[in-house]
Amino acid sequence: MKNAVIQKLALVSVALTLVVVVLGAYVRLSDAGLGCPDWPGCYGQIGVPSAEHEVAAANSAYPERPVEAHKAWKEMIHRYAASTLGLLIVVMAGVAWFKRKAGVSPWLPTMLVALVIFQGLLGMWTVTLLVQPVIVTAHLLGGMTTLALLWWLFLEHSDFQWQRQASSLSLVRGVAFFALLVLVLQIALGGWTSTHYAALACYGFPTCNGEWWPQSADFADAYSLWHELAPGQRDFEGGILHQGGRVAIHLSHRIGAVLATLGVAWLAVSVYRRASAAASTGLKGLAVLTLLALLVQLSLGIGNVFMQLPLWMATAHNGGAAVLLLGVVTLVYASTLRGERS
Repeated sequence: MKNAVIQKLALVSVALTLVVVVLGAYVRLSDAGLGCPDWPGCYGQIGVPSAEHEVAAANSAYPERPVEAHKAWKEMIHRYAASTLGLLIVVMAGVAWFKRKAGVSPWLPTMLVALVIFQGLLGMWTVTLLVQPVIVTAHLLGGMTTLALLWWLFLEHSDFQWQRQASSLSLVRGVAFFALLVLVLQIALGGWTSTHYAALACYGFPTCNGEWWPQSADFADAYSLWHELAPGQRDFEGGILHQGGRVAIHLSHRIGAVLATLGVAWLAVSVYRRASAAASTGLKGLAVLTLLALLVQLSLGIGNVFMQLPLWMATAHNGGAAVLLLGVVTLVYASTLRGERS
């Protein structure tokens, strides 16, 4: 059963999750992930130390990480936004449980509460484990999963015009789930590339360092899940892999981009054709928007190579992945609708 309150809360939560995802990317890409060396506060405070005696005390407590206010504020703003999102999700789950006797299912909102708690733990481990790549990548995937589930919840409690013709998409359901799978894998590869600082391991496009298949690529080194710090290293910022491992990661991300492009384009074209046959302008528009999001994302990825990873473009690439995910999730949702909506 649909509920207008949950619909509005879910939409606000989706918007805030997009902000949190983009902020998280910005924090990571600007090397501010350890701007606060503790968790959940910052140098033991709810905000960033600013007074002279507070800064002195913080530097004394954490001599290996003296206060850098610009980095600390980036990290804390991200934490404030994530905490607000968590509170919204808890409220939404409370509403769902309160309305369960009226036919509102509380299970997806409750799952989201569990997920956001786990996300909080991953955020803590990101700091305490010194931005260990597998933890940071898991944190990114957790954020994207939260975004997708919140959007699904919003769709469940909404009634758009296109939903009345969406049952015609049942024949493309397999394509929809395939596109979602390859997109999620590509997002994971993107996170792995970012957390290992491999985005600039290949220069040039479409070749990598002048070769179609670089001989220097070391895949054995690229996918070791857990790393140990070498003597003299205090954290994983800047990456610890040698160049061969980074080249292999970057190359994998490019291969993943080809598969994701084929999968999402196949889905968008399939939906467009079905929507045309069903005379559903709304579904056709969704397919076109998803295809446009794919083209923008490809352009940002290629632009990052040629422009040497400017901060704004790298951050936008993360945001583009989130928007593309929303488009694909919408088409997956539409493909699961039954005939009674038609």
